[in-house]
Amino acid sequence: MKFILATKEYMTQIYDETGRVHPATVLSATPNTITQIKTDEKDGYTAVQVGFGDRKESRVNKAQRPKGLFTEMREYRADESEKISLEAGAIVTVDQMFAVGDEVIVSGTSKGKGFQGVVKRHGFHGGPRTHGQAHNERSPGSIGGGLRRRVPKGMRMAGRMGGRRITVKNLTIVGVNAEKNQLIVRGAVPGRRGTLIEVRGVKG
Repeated sequence: MKFILATKEYMTQIYDETGRVHPATVLSATPNTITQIKTDEKDGYTAVQVGFGDRKESRVNKAQRPKGLFTEMREYRADESEKISLEAGAIVTVDQMFAVGDEVIVSGTSKGKGFQGVVKRHGFHGGPRTHGQAHNERSPGSIGGGLRRRVPKGMRMAGRMGGRRITVKNLTIVGVNAEKNQLIVRGAVPGRRGTLIEVRGVKG
């Protein structure tokens, strides 16, 4: 059971043994704290609850204060075959959870882009620039059409873009810095700098 909470720092480039360059993202994980171990007998399922970051006591709910003054808290469920060797109050670091070569699943909130048209939001080509067309270069075109007399559900239109939870699979750990508690992941990770990122190991 591999997991950790981190923040996105910046993107960089790394070189492999053959000299090929790959894009990579640096994630900074301040030591995570195990706040609670949930069991089948007591809670009905098995999971590990983790706290991350620091926050003023006045900004933390009273129910959460006994567990710690954390900015974020997440929960990771365990399979029946997985044994949890951690205890409440234990500290989790990057070198304890991950090693170079591990495949991970990364989740985070993507950048918010506000209200956008169909060209940027869905990749529409827009209308033609000739044959009598005017002011039609980025319009969505027909939204009803045929004999429907209504707009079908799921029609791609202009609207709010970004700011959603995105999960990226099949990323690889290419570097672990135990001193700075950083992970280097090959590929792109959703969000801006400072975005909370959930890193989970691939089961099996």
